[in-house]
Amino acid sequence: MNIQNYINGEFVNPVNGGFIDNYNPANGEIYGQIPNSSLEDIELAYNSAKSAFKQWSNTALEERSRILIRISELLEANLERFALAESKDNGKPLSLAKQIDIPRAASNFRFFGNAITQFASESHESVGLNAVNFTVRQPLGVVGCISPWNLPLYLFTWKIAPAIAAGNCVVAKPSEVTPMTAYLLGEICTEAGLPNGVLNIVHGLGTTTGQAIVEHPHIKAISFTGGTATGAHIARVAAPMFKKLSLELGGKNPNIIFADCDYDKMLETTVRSSFANQGQICLCGSRIFVEETIYERFKADFVQKVKQLKVGHPSDNSTNIGALVSKPHLEKVEGYIKIAEDEGGKVLCGGLEVTVPNYENGYYLQPTVIEVEDNSCRINQEEVFGPVVTIMSFKTDKEALSLANDVKYGLSATLWTNNLNRTMQFSQQLQTGIVWVNTWMMRDLRTPFGGVKASGVGREGGFEALRFFTEAKNICIKY
Repeated sequence: MNIQNYINGEFVNPVNGGFIDNYNPANGEIYGQIPNSSLEDIELAYNSAKSAFKQWSNTALEERSRILIRISELLEANLERFALAESKDNGKPLSLAKQIDIPRAASNFRFFGNAITQFASESHESVGLNAVNFTVRQPLGVVGCISPWNLPLYLFTWKIAPAIAAGNCVVAKPSEVTPMTAYLLGEICTEAGLPNGVLNIVHGLGTTTGQAIVEHPHIKAISFTGGTATGAHIARVAAPMFKKLSLELGGKNPNIIFADCDYDKMLETTVRSSFANQGQICLCGSRIFVEETIYERFKADFVQKVKQLKVGHPSDNSTNIGALVSKPHLEKVEGYIKIAEDEGGKVLCGGLEVTVPNYENGYYLQPTVIEVEDNSCRINQEEVFGPVVTIMSFKTDKEALSLANDVKYGLSATLWTNNLNRTMQFSQQLQTGIVWVNTWMMRDLRTPFGGVKASGVGREGGFEALRFFTEAKNICIKY
């Protein structure tokens, strides 16, 4: 199936007529093509957005809200179609796409459709000076949104929804690896009555299409989720142009387990937090640190449960681990397993490719657990982004905290303990943007989301996202 760009409310081929292949990870076969868009396509999208901005930015909040909520309703009504497309494009289990990805995409539109009606301006009465200051938040204009391949529609809409809710018009690029649901979203937006030009979806490579968005002189802000190296490149290009930047980048998240935890709940959640979406979530706990007194018990129980996970075709309801997103990514993950072994790591289970009957060319890998003794090894310092976790023991609270923070990333951390003092101390001292205590991936869309250190700049979610996509202007009136 060939897909097209969505510009000014219409589906159009790329100006240069070029297309690139789109692969099905489950069988390794080409099943369609996507536009290989260039600067000319971005310019068309920008001009469309620019033309729509004046009217959209002055559209009543109630009308913007109504359209966003309508998009949410249409996504829910088309759940099956979108979930099938997401699973086929990404390789994730169909059950996961149905339960998480598409419902969350719908929730993103619904949440920001409601949030914009509650996004208030501030006023400050200067008592005794006969003056009042009030601060308004105005949309930026045309903004760029670039999303990754691991949660394609989920993270695409996470950016688009607050941007258009705040009154901006958008030039958006989904990952070229997983473009299908972004393409289908164009149909939904048209049906929902989103005015032409408010959202423009342009497909292509990051090095060309994405680069054209980032370096466009009149695109006011860039919201990007992806790898840290790419984020650094975007910052080098966009910062001298004084663009606003929101960069949600890599993670190497610690999962810290103390003996006083609820063991059964911890074990069940840790399997999920390690291998959900084939480990291809920036929030997965890829470094597991376990208190020495329960380490051997945990190691035996964890490995046993991991071995029970079924690797299979995404459409099989019994599948726990689907296909990795691409052959190059599979090879990258396998390379890290080899590096870990070369550096003294012990593979406790997994580490091998899986042949799924009738889908022998798919990109399948066993969930892998590696025991390490040194946190400085590459497998513990570099983002693998696959079904691979390491385990390591610790003796004291101080050691656990040191191990958790001894990495360049700082996105999230998970802490398992029923000690209140420890909970408060670790929550304050962990160098991450998110801390989960006795849970994982429990998200409230009102809360800020983002990381520190090499995990990014800025925060998304809730009013933080609406603040990012608006500019504050203070007005002082003397009377």
